[in-house]
Amino acid sequence: MRRLGTAEADVLVVGGGATGVGVAYDLALRGVRVVLAERHSLASGATGAFHGLLHSGARYAVIDPAAAAECQTESLTLRRVAAAFIEDTGGFAVELPGDDPSYPQHFVNGCAAAGIDCREVSAAEALAAEPQLNPAIRQAFAVPDAAIDSVGVVIACARVATALGATILEHSAIEQFMLDGDRVGGAVLGDGAELRAAVTVNAAGAWAGRIGALAGCDVPVRPGKGVLVAAAPRLSQRVISRCRLPGDGDIAVPAGPLTVFGTSDVPIVDPDQTAATATERAAIVEAGAALLPAAGTACVVLAWAGVRPLFSEGGVTPGDREISRRHYLLDHRTRDGVDGFVTITGGKFTTFRRMAQDTADLVCARLGVTAPCRTGDEPLPDSALA
Repeated sequence: MRRLGTAEADVLVVGGGATGVGVAYDLALRGVRVVLAERHSLASGATGAFHGLLHSGARYAVIDPAAAAECQTESLTLRRVAAAFIEDTGGFAVELPGDDPSYPQHFVNGCAAAGIDCREVSAAEALAAEPQLNPAIRQAFAVPDAAIDSVGVVIACARVATALGATILEHSAIEQFMLDGDRVGGAVLGDGAELRAAVTVNAAGAWAGRIGALAGCDVPVRPGKGVLVAAAPRLSQRVISRCRLPGDGDIAVPAGPLTVFGTSDVPIVDPDQTAATATERAAIVEAGAALLPAAGTACVVLAWAGVRPLFSEGGVTPGDREISRRHYLLDHRTRDGVDGFVTITGGKFTTFRRMAQDTADLVCARLGVTAPCRTGDEPLPDSALA
């Protein structure tokens, strides 16, 4: 493509995070000619900058039942098709002094409604299993959370997609879309190369609003910065979270020899400005120490921030944790009168495969492709990082 200066495909996918690569992978399995363009490297956005939690859905069982149900279903699917990238740690959701004493019952009820396995364990049992837990915990609930290697999953999907004929272009920013009246017919990349495509998929995460604007479409994605801290040593065998409404610094995820503490929710305007300040880092460590007191003296190895693509058309402020974490598929033909252009946004890493399936289903319907989705049945190769 660089040599010829122009190319054609059935589908152009913009964005090389889990969702974009998942779309390319799904379409390639269905025999669709697809090109993916990522302005940096694969998984360089939120996919590579979150805490590595494979959500059981329990975290959202009270405040966001739709997201909880999506996570519960897709967590089970990923355990089948991406088992090599998952450490099945399990998780404890614990109530601490000062937490709302009425919340645990709502938590249990929400988990039951979403089909999430949730078992109460005594404080003594939880402390015996996880000695570094705050000894003041009042009660705990065992939930099927896990840790996942998100970058490994993305690389595995990309390798299968390229083996099936997909083209993945890293360090290839979209300069402008080629518009033919009210139709997007492809894009011009930053180096001047032209790519013509029947359908373009906007899977740019927190940057989806900028990409949508290039096509004349309003995509109300509100970037929310989340700060995380990785500390040594590993302080728990399980994912540890607060049994309360989601808040800042209320989760700890084991990651090999480390513990990742997070996260915050800070509204930002520019998703490229994500530096974690010293104050933010200290706040995350302090909050983590409420769960695992040894966090206060642990060695901080790394601190960073990722940006969530929070989608809301209802005027909710970007820092609100009330914005749903479920995903949204925008068909700009019916939404904005712009044909050949769709956006997939919102969601979690845990639900990326379903997000990709829903997007590929719509794209294939437009292309007249009848091949079914296979990503929920075919295991990914386990040698992605070899």
